[in-house]
Amino acid sequence: MASVVETVKELARPITDELGLDLWDVEFKKEGSSYFLRIFIDRDEGVSINDCENVSRTIDPILDEVDPIEQSYCLEVCSAGLIRELKTTAHINKFIGRTAEIGFYKVPEGLKSKKTEAELISANDDNITIRIGDDEKTFERKAISKIKIDLVD
Repeated sequence: MASVVETVKELARPITDELGLDLWDVEFKKEGSSYFLRIFIDRDEGVSINDCENVSRTIDPILDEVDPIEQSYCLEVCSAGLIRELKTTAHINKFIGRTAEIGFYKVPEGLKSKKTEAELISANDDNITIRIGDDEKTFERKAISKIKIDLVD
């Protein structure tokens, strides 16, 4: 049985594709006593409130019909944001050549802390290569806790 997130991604992707948007991410989580289903969308030229509203209005009746979530929840459709986490290889590859904050589960050999800013050089499902100063270093993806990019710069 597919997870809620995977099911919602399958339902949302045709909608975002039709509207000329990228489905950036989907999350389903409990915060306090409430559950939230968040659909994050993106587009190179930016996302408007109308884009969020169009996705929400289109997917809401589909979610009611398919009913992939047992508990009551709040649906939120929002922009992926100017500061965002890069979770997939496609996310990382979209920003090759940009500087990102890389978080590690433990301090890697050759670095002084669990966080560093580095240029994204390449990524695949197993490894990521970054440039810190003049040095290129390759790390296993499983050693990386988080990759965050700030698009405000």
